Amino acid sequence: MNTMQDKNIRSGAAAAIGSYVLWGILPLYWKFLQEASAYEILAHRICWSFVFMLGLLFFMKKIASFKQTTKILWQDKKRTFLLFLAALLISVNWFIYIWAVNHARILETSIGYYMNPLVSVFLGMIIFKEKLNFWKKVSLFLAGIGILNMTIQFGTVPWISLILASSFAFYGALKKMIQLDPIVSITLETFMVLPLAIVYLLYLVGIGESHFGFAYPHVTLLLLSTGVVTAIPLLLFSKGANILPLNVMGFFQYLSPSISLFIGVTVFHETFSFIHLFSFGFIWLGLLIFSFSERAAFRQPSSCS
Repeated sequence: MNTMQDKNIRSGAAAAIGSYVLWGILPLYWKFLQEASAYEILAHRICWSFVFMLGLLFFMKKIASFKQTTKILWQDKKRTFLLFLAALLISVNWFIYIWAVNHARILETSIGYYMNPLVSVFLGMIIFKEKLNFWKKVSLFLAGIGILNMTIQFGTVPWISLILASSFAFYGALKKMIQLDPIVSITLETFMVLPLAIVYLLYLVGIGESHFGFAYPHVTLLLLSTGVVTAIPLLLFSKGANILPLNVMGFFQYLSPSISLFIGVTVFHETFSFIHLFSFGFIWLGLLIFSFSERAAFRQPSSCS
């Protein structure tokens, strides 16, 4: 029994690590698509993600669940509206991330995803009236110092980081409100913004600025694969989340921005100054305190039983 459980935990850990590693190296993929604009890449990502997710629903025999969920949402206008907002938020998140990577701003994307769990905690306090313990308040305060220091030193608000962190945090909050199967949910989300994506792609074809077709074979292949690139990490993440404790998943999630940071500095030679190091230090310290606080909170109930 223990052997089976250990094997299950190992497979869950492998899936979780795999998802975050793939998300971490994603900047390399978007860099290969620099010929196309961020708008065009986003539109293709929406289209091919929907196609791939729909195929996945058939493969996983979840079409009945998809139809049932669609009927429920049709009668529940509030949840439908919340799902539409979620679709818009994840589209904004995808766009900003792609734009930032292709404009040599990978460091700012990594800051955004380091900040994301802290912004989620803040939203939990505001929206879901969740209580914060002393150490979580300290972690938010330290991260705030890091962001404030960069803002003062560079004379500009790190808007890319803030938009990425807040859009994904709000997206997560909306998903928590809606409570849908992740595969069904992402299919519906991409379907909701699909018409806008198709109209934009047809517009590009009409003005002769499309990078999809025989004239751009490698770009076309990469654009077609955006659905796979989007879905595979999501599936691995879902498997890991279903098996592993939240505190373990919370620890693994820092792999992604760490890999992106490493790629930005070593591969694309983005500037990492003392100001970055000093500001990152506050954010990292905040995350370290936050992680230990989550670990302690997770272990507390089991010690009482």
